[in-house]
Amino acid sequence: MDKPTFRDVAYGDHERDVVDLYQADSKDPAPVYMYIHGGGFRGGDKASISQVLLEGCHEAGISVAAINYPLSGTDRYPAAMEHSQRAIQFIRWKAEEWNLDTSRVAAGGGSAGAGISMWIGFRREEAKPESEDPVARQSTLLTCVASWQGQCSYDPHFIRTIISGPAYAHEALQLFFGFSPEEFDKPEARAMFKAASAINYVSKDAPPVMLWYTTPNLPMDPEPDAGQGIHHPIFGLVLKEKMDALGVECVVRMREDVPEEEQEAIQARFYRETVEFLKRQFGLG
Repeated sequence: MDKPTFRDVAYGDHERDVVDLYQADSKDPAPVYMYIHGGGFRGGDKASISQVLLEGCHEAGISVAAINYPLSGTDRYPAAMEHSQRAIQFIRWKAEEWNLDTSRVAAGGGSAGAGISMWIGFRREEAKPESEDPVARQSTLLTCVASWQGQCSYDPHFIRTIISGPAYAHEALQLFFGFSPEEFDKPEARAMFKAASAINYVSKDAPPVMLWYTTPNLPMDPEPDAGQGIHHPIFGLVLKEKMDALGVECVVRMREDVPEEEQEAIQARFYRETVEFLKRQFGLG
């Protein structure tokens, strides 16, 4: 794995508020892609970034930032989302020092990282121009989102309408929200589920999205298990239907699109396609 140009730079006060920057070799300010790791909100690390993705971005002249964020064992929703959003602002604040183009900033990652990046991307501008904190004054908007194995919603009630089986009550969701399935109908739980789900913020002003899945597009009979269900491509297809209706680009790729390839080869292919998507959105050759 390539070594970061800057390692473990603090972007906030939490011990996991750290970012690595892999700087592209570029004379002009480079666009930047922020990688948000997966792990069910309860694990994972920024070092998990794909070498294929990293090399592809650098060959295209794209710098890459990789972040950690608070985990649900100690910090439940909305910590992961809000701290990751601050990381976007911090990257913009460091743009001159790190030779980055603040007008071309994207985010993405796998699973939880996908959900976080969509949550950031679909929400309105949340910069605080009057803040005494110079980081908080930076924009939170994204040029695009490029992710994989992602969930457009973390609402157990919504998940039950699209996916059979136990995915709606996945233990990672219970820890993330701090509610057991017996408590899912509480008003405060329902409000939290709604607020945490990126699809609820989609509008005609949403940034373009690419999502890919190596989990098969399984039938609902027999019911997929919790792990299969929570990474089911139907999350991407439901999001695409909503974004298509609004006239916003949403690209969904599935392992069934390339049935002749093995899992590892499919992942490498889709990482390369992710780079091509970023290049197009950033206006690179």
